[in-house]
Amino acid sequence: MYQIVDKQQFSANVVKFEVIAPRIAASRRAGHFVIVIDNEKGERIPLTIADANPERGTITLVVQAIGYSTRAICAMEPGQSFADVVGPLGRATQIRNGGTVVCCGGGVGVAPLLPIIRAMKQAGCRVISILAARTRELIILEEQVRKSSDEVIIMTDDGSYGTKGLVTNGLEAVLQREHVDEVVTIGPAVMMKFVSLLTKKYDVPTVASLNTIMVDGTGMCGACRVSVDGRNRFVCIDGPEFDAHKVDFDEMINRLRQ
Repeated sequence: MYQIVDKQQFSANVVKFEVIAPRIAASRRAGHFVIVIDNEKGERIPLTIADANPERGTITLVVQAIGYSTRAICAMEPGQSFADVVGPLGRATQIRNGGTVVCCGGGVGVAPLLPIIRAMKQAGCRVISILAARTRELIILEEQVRKSSDEVIIMTDDGSYGTKGLVTNGLEAVLQREHVDEVVTIGPAVMMKFVSLLTKKYDVPTVASLNTIMVDGTGMCGACRVSVDGRNRFVCIDGPEFDAHKVDFDEMINRLRQ
């Protein structure tokens, strides 16, 4: 059983858990994810590993309450255990050695972005992090992001914190003032779509971590299928990260709506 040892409420619908999972903690890398089941009859929920502590044998997961299963998970408390946590799954992030990287996170997308920010910084990159949300209360992990970033830009839709505007407003300001070697974006599909359109205009390589529906996490069910460069790819085994300029975001968004 995978016991919850710590819980932090980020907002009304977003919770951070620290969970005992020693084997996953020892082998996970930036970009990896797990599939979590809260009880033996529960739904399989994919969650990116936001952090890990191999010494404690724990991993950190950030969950947003959206449907029945994620609401049930968010209601769990320290001392309770998940029925199963499977991972690490997916392909790890390809980390650059040097250069300037802009990491764009929207909402809970900041959680999976954090290990990438840390890995890029450790590899010698200049890291500019852009955190975006609808309002100040929905900005998460800011302190941790600042520790591994050379610059942090905060964007909120309502202007309650940082600068009023979208993540693309902050990103374009950076692209106009200096050379950027790569952009990494994680967040809502529509956000990643417009980040990709912007960076394509500036001819900046861009990686997007996709958040499609998953069932088995092994590529067998096909639920996470996306079109990348005109070919079918499975986010669970071929991703979750892809060249954003080759992803058919409109198809992906339509499938998510279904």
